[in-house]
Amino acid sequence: MSTAWPNPFIEQRADPFILRHEQHYYFIASVPAYDRLELRRASTLLGLRHAEPVAVWHKPETGPCSELIWAPELHRIDDQWVIYFAAAPTRDIKDGLFQHRMYALVCDDADPLSGRWQAPRRVFSQFDSFALDATHFVHQGKNWYLWAQKDPAIPGNSNLYLAELLNPWTLKGTPAMLSRPEYEWECAGFSVNEGPAVIKHGDRLFVTYSASATDENYCMGLLSIDDEQDLLNPANWHKSARPVFTSNWDNHQYGPGHNCFTQDENGDDLLVYHARNYTEIEGDPLWDPNRHTRLKNFSWRDDGTPDFGVPPADYTSVP
Repeated sequence: MSTAWPNPFIEQRADPFILRHEQHYYFIASVPAYDRLELRRASTLLGLRHAEPVAVWHKPETGPCSELIWAPELHRIDDQWVIYFAAAPTRDIKDGLFQHRMYALVCDDADPLSGRWQAPRRVFSQFDSFALDATHFVHQGKNWYLWAQKDPAIPGNSNLYLAELLNPWTLKGTPAMLSRPEYEWECAGFSVNEGPAVIKHGDRLFVTYSASATDENYCMGLLSIDDEQDLLNPANWHKSARPVFTSNWDNHQYGPGHNCFTQDENGDDLLVYHARNYTEIEGDPLWDPNRHTRLKNFSWRDDGTPDFGVPPADYTSVP
């Protein structure tokens, strides 16, 4: 069933993430100042639009987490609340890249908006390099960590990696590289695979991800695997040769991506993503605040693959 969701759903919130947990929806995203982590909670999806943001963490003035707080996600891992995010010690670019590393915030209290969040813990991987956009999912009875990172030996900005979790901030075993930028649509402006998101359907597990520069070239790709196969064997993964969600000039929607998935109150699948409604960006797109959070229903094809359609035009008459 398709719903005419108001779009933009929440303005000036890039890298959106919505978690449906028990009787509530939770929302977290990058804020334009890149200086804090904010949570919203509501009993309905539409309620998130006007829910009061609660800042649960502010960046310090100095140190490894003191700049450019990017792409947070809120997860419930066993009995703990966890926020994954990326941060840098400076805004300086080194060897063509920002200096982000990955961090986990943990809260043991029942309410993540009022509870006490512990100090950030760095999530270490196989490389000490630019890393960001971590997500979590449960599959085959295990907790998994999926993220984007630069391999110093591979050209480009970032590839996608997967590892099992020992605990929310510690990887277990040797990570596997699931995808690297290789197609033209993954290498427009910058060679990027980032922003992975996971959804299960039928007997398959799907990973969407974002590719290319963060302007109108930004788009979404798709990986899939049979859900009984070994997730850490890259040969088991299938990669779509074409993007699955792209800019639409007729609807004035540009650079859709950095998505997640949730379900509406009826249990229908929803794509949550950001996009701009113009292409004329002054300066670095990173500092343009108008990547707005958007929602879209999508369907499943007869072959079991997702059909995301095209990003719908702005429509704000819904309260």
